[in-house]
Amino acid sequence: MIITLTDQPFEPGALVTAFCADRQETGAVATFVGLARAEKGAATALELEAYPGFTDSAITTIAQAAVARFALQDVHIVHRVGRIAPGEAIVFVATAAAHRREAFEACDHLMDYLKSRAPFWKKEHGPDGPRWIEPTARDRTDAQRWDQET
Repeated sequence: MIITLTDQPFEPGALVTAFCADRQETGAVATFVGLARAEKGAATALELEAYPGFTDSAITTIAQAAVARFALQDVHIVHRVGRIAPGEAIVFVATAAAHRREAFEACDHLMDYLKSRAPFWKKEHGPDGPRWIEPTARDRTDAQRWDQET
């Protein structure tokens, strides 16, 4: 399992290729790549803050729980911090499992956590100045469904 917070852009395709290499007993790899949006001109950049040692530890804990819950063989999460331009990748999640359902569900589960509960502080910069971003009601509802499916 690899959890990485980075202030540098990353290439999702290269990460997928590396994650899939030499997997003779893996039946499925599911991936998700989240991109920064321009919000129709309202956002010129997204800025994410995290506390090293705290944020990555919290993500590792939920990833370890996902490995157990979904019988995963492996997980790789890369999450940007710092200033991110529209179109750049913010997050990469890959899950490996013996079967597709587990890989898909685990990837979805991890993204719901990262979007709504991971300890990141998000600020959007735009023509009207900066504004802090909170998870939406939908983000919270998406994450809550996993609380009910134990």
